[in-house]
Amino acid sequence: MTRKHTEVEIKFLVADPAELERQLLDLGFRQTTVPTFERNTLYDTPIGTLRGKREVLRIRLYGDRWTVTHKSKGSTGRHKSRIEHETSLTDGERMDSILRALGYQPAFVYEKFRSQWTDSHGEIVVDRTPIGNVAEIEGSPRWIDQTARKLGIRRDQYITDSYVELFFAWKRRTRSSALHMTFRECGTRKPRLPRRIP
Repeated sequence: MTRKHTEVEIKFLVADPAELERQLLDLGFRQTTVPTFERNTLYDTPIGTLRGKREVLRIRLYGDRWTVTHKSKGSTGRHKSRIEHETSLTDGERMDSILRALGYQPAFVYEKFRSQWTDSHGEIVVDRTPIGNVAEIEGSPRWIDQTARKLGIRRDQYITDSYVELFFAWKRRTRSSALHMTFRECGTRKPRLPRRIP
């Protein structure tokens, strides 16, 4: 799978992922993946060239599926919007070797358990992370706002920060010495997960 598209999304904090997933079922969403472990590695040059341009280069392992993604700087208003290029990989470790040979190094790792939901107009993901539970609504701006209203999410609850930004805000609040947003480094137990799609 290879794709280029404009990603438009917002995040919001989730008190109870199971309750949110019940809401999604009631609204007619279908679950396309059960909560699945995801490990993301962001790459950059030693001097932080991509970070300076607010771009992202990422290798993701989701279950047993690898992808490599580049995200442009984009723009942030009420929604976060940026161009994303993504393609599937058969061997993420080989891609890691290629990126290292080109002068990129792993700069940040973040983990979560992600479930994916759709109503055929857009996508909602529910993330159980080491720093708390977060959901993303991705689709057209109008659909995002309509869906958020149905879920009881106010516009002042919209979050457009990246997981890197959320992690460093969490570090400041907790005074954690973790360098990466992993369950081990953050001292967080992995969540108990439903075994099947409801």
